[in-house]
Amino acid sequence: MVFSSIVFLLYFLPIFLLAYYFVDRKYKNIVILIGSIFFYAWGAPKFIFVILFTTFLDFHLVTWMDKSANETKRKLMLLLSVSVNLGLLFYFKYSNFFVENVNSVLSIFGDKQIHWTKLILPIGISFYTFETITYVVDVYRRVHKPLTKFWDYQLYIILFPKLIAGPIIRYHELADQITERKDLIDDKLTGFYRFALGLGKKVLIANQMGMIADAIFASNYNDIGMLTAWIGSIAYTFQIYFDFSGYSDMAIGLAKMMGFKFPENFNNPYISQSITDFWRRWHMTLGSWMRNYLYIPLGGNKVSSTRLYFNLWIVFLASGLWHGASWSFIFWGAFHGFFLVIERAFLGKVLTKIGKIPSILITFFIVNIGWVFFRVEKISDAFCFVKQMFVPSNNTKMI
Repeated sequence: MVFSSIVFLLYFLPIFLLAYYFVDRKYKNIVILIGSIFFYAWGAPKFIFVILFTTFLDFHLVTWMDKSANETKRKLMLLLSVSVNLGLLFYFKYSNFFVENVNSVLSIFGDKQIHWTKLILPIGISFYTFETITYVVDVYRRVHKPLTKFWDYQLYIILFPKLIAGPIIRYHELADQITERKDLIDDKLTGFYRFALGLGKKVLIANQMGMIADAIFASNYNDIGMLTAWIGSIAYTFQIYFDFSGYSDMAIGLAKMMGFKFPENFNNPYISQSITDFWRRWHMTLGSWMRNYLYIPLGGNKVSSTRLYFNLWIVFLASGLWHGASWSFIFWGAFHGFFLVIERAFLGKVLTKIGKIPSILITFFIVNIGWVFFRVEKISDAFCFVKQMFVPSNNTKMI
């Protein structure tokens, strides 16, 4: 069930809001939890039981960890919780990719290949995993106390506005809102407006750009001309922004209608004057998560230049792999990591000197090329598409 679907707009959302607004205050979280479980089970009825089990395990592990005065035990329970959640993510999201690559290597040497039943990727598992990790890490760091009720923790994890496509909410940002939040008419109205704005972005812009991009990216790349390739890449560049930011707007709006305040996820990323600036504006909650739970633990900026560059590469390789299990996603992460490194080394000074408009155009050009690798599943096909963007051709056929 997606926010722009008829089922959600005409059935689920009206029934849910009626139930939520008319029940007594002390039952509102129960209504949200039941609605969220139903929302997720609609699209992934089998995996909902995995979520319910792992949240039960995580809740008790973190509660025991918080009560323990023994630092070794605390670290062991932290490691166990993180390992279970990352293990689930690897199993469902990356095992197919891993087996396919192992089989490719085995085929070179003529060895027997591994037989593997391909797994279906559960909806929202990447967002779910990052939020379970932020819960245990925030409690371990004593940033915030753990929730006292299991149902409140389950609500934090499975809260339906953010479950499918974020924003990624760090535990300490939402914890107090789960147990105590205001119910204001202004929030309901502004939340509805924000939801409608996001729905408009998705339906009126992203879907229309998507039809152009889908037609071009579905064609034979060797047969498309340079102009067609550029139209396809630019159409996808705007499709992914209005699609993703539209979903974030809808999530923020839905949450606000219930009294929750989610962090912003986008801030006009296509007016960025550098790749560094782009990542301050694009998917900001992912950037914040990566900075606080990966980049800073690796040493952050408080290391040598060589180690700093290495840290940036690791973070963006992880970001690419988090987005999807293919070499194209890994390359996309490395692509952005490369430009972040050379910006730190020298390119940032060049972009500052040439002025605002040229910097924006250069950054948009780099981002646009990167989106081709994000869009095309096979990395060899992505390179073929990019080549068509720069090789003049007599082929003027438009898809």
